[in-house]
Amino acid sequence: MKTENRKAATTAYKERKLIMGIYAIRCLMSGTAWIGQSTTLDTIQNRLWFTLRLGNHPCRELQQAWNAHDAQDFTFEELERLDNEDLTYVRDARLKERALYWRSLLGGLAI
Repeated sequence: MKTENRKAATTAYKERKLIMGIYAIRCLMSGTAWIGQSTTLDTIQNRLWFTLRLGNHPCRELQQAWNAHDAQDFTFEELERLDNEDLTYVRDARLKERALYWRSLLGGLAI
């Protein structure tokens, strides 16, 4: 029975619809914003907060700000959801284009 549940869960995970889009992390103390893009917008905050708590986020500026302030001084904001593209290169190009737009609009840094 457990094997069947695991197989069903695995199948459901593989068939789920991806939510892609642009997000912002803001430091309320410094006013700095970091703008990123993800094909898994619904789960990206957990991954970001996990790597920041461990102290090994690849964006040094964000990690330094996280280390200098409390975790509650940071907010996660979904800026834009994009339609799911079947073609990977179209999806990636669209995400990059929209991330650049939001960075220029908000004066944010890249993640």
